Amino acid sequence: MTSFASTAMTKKKPSDDDDALFRELMSDVKPLAAEPRITPAKARPAPRPRHDNPSVPASLGFVEREHASDINPEEALFFARSGLQQRLLRQLKRGELRPEARLDLHGYTIAEAGTRLTTFLTDAQGAGLRCVCIIHGKGYRSAEGRPALKTQVNQWLRDTPTVLAFSSTRPRDGGMGALYVLLRRP
Repeated sequence: MTSFASTAMTKKKPSDDDDALFRELMSDVKPLAAEPRITPAKARPAPRPRHDNPSVPASLGFVEREHASDINPEEALFFARSGLQQRLLRQLKRGELRPEARLDLHGYTIAEAGTRLTTFLTDAQGAGLRCVCIIHGKGYRSAEGRPALKTQVNQWLRDTPTVLAFSSTRPRDGGMGALYVLLRRP
């Protein structure tokens, strides 16, 4: 006795009669004419933002601090939140944690730099990046003769909860004009 389940589950192979019937029914069918294919134009690269982009409001970034302590252009910066492993901090200082992304703030005003830094840190943490490099410059050519951007970035990073630590970079990565920044995992 055959059960219903065993007969319903087996595949039936088409017989020669089925193949012949199919060919007979399809004998007068003609393939559609192929339309000429159009090759798509090469994709244009995404435009790079200009330094003087007026579409980005300055209020989206960090606010300039009037009373931030002055920093020497050649002064090494270091900051770490409490509770971090000493081994991890040594690796950060030595440049052993290679930056996964870089942000160059040369040529930006403080307002523009604040906006760019906010976006960069948000995107970096959202992407799960652990270590990034921020290039702020030494400020030798600033109007006041002091490193205004370096001073502001130092203060902004200290005030950002997603920043666990930062340290001036090794000479190969910018020396006293750049920072390795260790970010909190998302």
